[in-house]
Amino acid sequence: MSALPFIDPADHPGRRRMTENQAAILGRLVEAAAAEARQHGYEGMTVRGAARRAGVAPATAYTLVASKDHLLAEVMWRRWEDLPDANPPSGASQADQVLAELRVLGTFMADDPLLAAAGTTALLGPGADVRDLRIRLGSAFHARLAAALGDDPDPGLVRSLDLVYTGALLWMGMGHLPRDQVPQVLDEAARLLLGEPR
Repeated sequence: MSALPFIDPADHPGRRRMTENQAAILGRLVEAAAAEARQHGYEGMTVRGAARRAGVAPATAYTLVASKDHLLAEVMWRRWEDLPDANPPSGASQADQVLAELRVLGTFMADDPLLAAAGTTALLGPGADVRDLRIRLGSAFHARLAAALGDDPDPGLVRSLDLVYTGALLWMGMGHLPRDQVPQVLDEAARLLLGEPR
């Protein structure tokens, strides 16, 4: 079985160009949507509610996002973009590089469980815009894990780490894995895959 095709998130064709004003409005909508999701959960959050909170007309909001799922997926993408680099020490082993990367990746949404749950649900939703952001996130996860493994990583190992990571996020979003346990679970799974002692 071949590895999943890598799609560079920066080059993904699903991203539309926006004017500076549209980008600023979308930024306000994203912040408002995050606040709405924290307050009302996935079911209670609406594009209209986010637009009201952001001081934007609903019609304007719908020119920038296609749906609630699209808006929450955009929230998730922007949170992803804020993740810091792992920066393992110089000369770190392959395992140490992967574990350092997973420690950083494990913090993605871990501090915001209500938003994580809403965003996870949204990312599983239909719609071309949601699919595009889902592909961007998956490709971004994949790229960071593959880079941590070094040159010419084993595709099966990268795929397994992808599954461990996305599975942990899904479990956290569904409430099956407490957020404070995510780093430990990722560490244990990665050590098993890499043949490292626990």
